[in-house]
Amino acid sequence: MSVVDEIKDRIDIVEVVSESVKLRKTGKNYTGFCPFHPNTRTPAFVIFPDTGTWRCFGACTEGGDVFGFLMKKEGWDFPEALRYLAERAGVELKPQTSQQRAEEESHHRLRELLEAAVTFYRHNLFQSQPGQPVLEYLQKRNLTTEILEIFEIGYAPDSWDATRTYMLERKYSERELIETGMVSERDSGGTYDRFRNRIMIPIRDSRGRISGFGARIVDPEDVPKFLNSPQTVLFDKGRMLYGLDKSKKAIRSSNQAVIVEGYMDVIALNQAGFGNAVSPMGTAISEHQLRLVKRFSRNIVLALDPDVAGIRATMRGLNVARDALDREADPVFDARGLLRNEGRLDADIRVVTLPGEKDPDEVVADDPEEWSRLLEKAKTIVDYVLDVLSEGQDIDDPKVKSSIAGQVMPLIDDVADSVERETYRQHLARRLRVDERALINWRPKRNARRRVKPGDAPPVIDALASRDKDAPLERFCLGLLIENPELLYRIDRQLQALQMERLSELDFSGTVNRIIFQSIQQALAQDEEEPAQYWRGVLDESLHEVAEGMSVDLSHLKEFVGMEMEQPKVADEIAARFLQLRKRSLEENLSKIQFLLKVAEEPDQLGDEVSEIDIVEYKSEVQRHALQKARLEQALARRQGSLLNT
Repeated sequence: MSVVDEIKDRIDIVEVVSESVKLRKTGKNYTGFCPFHPNTRTPAFVIFPDTGTWRCFGACTEGGDVFGFLMKKEGWDFPEALRYLAERAGVELKPQTSQQRAEEESHHRLRELLEAAVTFYRHNLFQSQPGQPVLEYLQKRNLTTEILEIFEIGYAPDSWDATRTYMLERKYSERELIETGMVSERDSGGTYDRFRNRIMIPIRDSRGRISGFGARIVDPEDVPKFLNSPQTVLFDKGRMLYGLDKSKKAIRSSNQAVIVEGYMDVIALNQAGFGNAVSPMGTAISEHQLRLVKRFSRNIVLALDPDVAGIRATMRGLNVARDALDREADPVFDARGLLRNEGRLDADIRVVTLPGEKDPDEVVADDPEEWSRLLEKAKTIVDYVLDVLSEGQDIDDPKVKSSIAGQVMPLIDDVADSVERETYRQHLARRLRVDERALINWRPKRNARRRVKPGDAPPVIDALASRDKDAPLERFCLGLLIENPELLYRIDRQLQALQMERLSELDFSGTVNRIIFQSIQQALAQDEEEPAQYWRGVLDESLHEVAEGMSVDLSHLKEFVGMEMEQPKVADEIAARFLQLRKRSLEENLSKIQFLLKVAEEPDQLGDEVSEIDIVEYKSEVQRHALQKARLEQALARRQGSLLNT
């Protein structure tokens, strides 16, 4: 038995959840109001003690096990939840290796150094003569002393060695200063302060731990305008969001996260009462950053700079360039990437363009209500790109119609939900004033590929799976993806052909399996390394052994029948396993919704809290799941080869 399984055996999920959610026993299950989104009418949050799982059948539609509940509620990562539950359950975790202990102690020491730097910079801003003009500048930008204190804003002196000298006097070493990025090394030897004559903005991770700094110029002649800490063992700006440590509560309560351009935007919006803003610090929005936000809300709004609206999206990827906050990288608006992330994350990502030449701090300074109105008008990604492409164009020109359709249709095809795809297609047809059938028949140009002739092979996947008699279905499917992440593209296409959503973490039952699946998705979202290797780098080390244990040795395909995975017979049987995985997920959800419908139809259980509208919605969900299940069963029945019975 694994440590995770042992903890689940010892921990009562009802006891853990009831500490923060008022639950009511209904039959053998428990119901209550979901703690992850505002709701007071329908208690659609359900605990299933038999399986040790929870599920919200309301707005957030999320679910999982006790690990997933604590990770979402507390904003923890998996190791944090593991340590907490292990201690609570009295389960002893494997002791840290000497190397792990040394690394942890080193990281703690480096964070202490950065905290000392925060104190040093704040002192220079509020209590030094050189800091007074900088403080006055910030106050002229309508930033109060209170908000500057809350965000710990400071000032780095106009000196090449002031910070270095301060730290060395406090017994921090030159090497530690280099490791934290506080100093830079000269080619000729020695070091000098990286941050000089700049407004200093401490950057903390989602748990509030200091990781690095962002620095804004004071002298308009200096470059770059913004400078971040370099990549260190503590600071990876592509995997962090500025302000999330302070905004996560507001994001959860408002059920919306707003991603803005920079640090000052986040600070100004917080001061104006809009505490749900975060910033990617000048980088392109990554899937990891979206996942960080999605822990607290699935509703995400991108507030883009005003100059973006006038820039044409490019044919390849529809990337809209904007000025970098830090010259190390150019952030881009990647429409296709965002749509794919939206589908994978089950999120609602929208875009709002700021009016005129205003930044968010200027908008809220002039009229806070205007900010609220802008967010209410946020557009879907497809609508935003369509507006950008159509602006100033002659829509009556057939060439223009074709060009716009050729750029927007790939976006529509990337939308995960079939109803949304159809709606966007109809909308595009109306905007271009063309017959919708022309868009239905639209197909991208593809390079001809040689088709492999199907072979007469025995059921090779059954033979491969039989090597591990105890491997459940989702473990086997994860093992295939671990060895060949690109397989996910093929599975997603087959599911979409059946008018279903792409494979997602919700198709897997436990937090551990979901985290491993997320690492595979992240591996596919980058192009720096081979995905089959990259996922190991993003997966927490505590789960490496579990993932490696799932790995399916694909070389055995040749061992059994001398066949490759790409051959149609093999590919067909592999796809069948994933269809069965989705079928099992549908059956479980169907059972849970039927339970909730039964509860809703019994007034004595929940009084008048459940309306007729809720009952209709539950019945609609039952019908939708039943229809998808039937569609899957028909698809599986058409496939050749032995199939697992689930």
